[in-house]
Amino acid sequence: MDSQQASRHVAAEIEDVGNLMRSLAGRYEGIFSGLAATLRETLAQSGTMAEAARDATAIAEAAASSFRDHISNQPAMACASGCSPCCHLYVQLPPGSAALIADHIAATFPPAARAALLARLAEAAAALRDAPEPSRLRLRCALLGNDDRCTVYEVRPLSCRAFTSKSLPRCQQVVFGDAPGGVEQNAGHFRIFTEATFALEQAAKYRGLPAEQKGLVAALLEEMGSG
Repeated sequence: MDSQQASRHVAAEIEDVGNLMRSLAGRYEGIFSGLAATLRETLAQSGTMAEAARDATAIAEAAASSFRDHISNQPAMACASGCSPCCHLYVQLPPGSAALIADHIAATFPPAARAALLARLAEAAAALRDAPEPSRLRLRCALLGNDDRCTVYEVRPLSCRAFTSKSLPRCQQVVFGDAPGGVEQNAGHFRIFTEATFALEQAAKYRGLPAEQKGLVAALLEEMGSG
């Protein structure tokens, strides 16, 4: 082929790939709009807000697992059992989440463990009350065990599930040191749990219930009868 034919051929190939990329970009966004619609429909049929929180968590976890398995170029995560810098950050809960965790505690914690947890929560609440900016306070989570593992891992908050990191040293520098900026997140994974959080807020709103998020400590104390 001559140079003009070659130029047209190359340009046409690039055009085809560009069209495919635009199509895929639209389908990628459709992952999240479809997730939002599924969450909205499912949570409208959930019984209590605790059940809605359980349903939202299950759907988000399934979506996140499939996202990791089937969307290419996912960053490797440094997160592992016993890795706990992020468990010193301020955590907020959407409606229903505190009730879900409290139900789990009531069903699985013996009385002594529950009493010890309430004491840790009360201590944390006092520290938060005294902090000028609670969201900036670095405080060991009351739900973290002596082995640095979450004692309510099965029902841990959506924000805890959303947080990922490619580097444990970076987490330590940001949480315990004075490193500027934050910890880079897997954007798609984070967005999945953000959608689940928003869906719970909307589910509460549609039921005429308070829709705002609450700090984990205050919300759990309230649910466990010590707020």
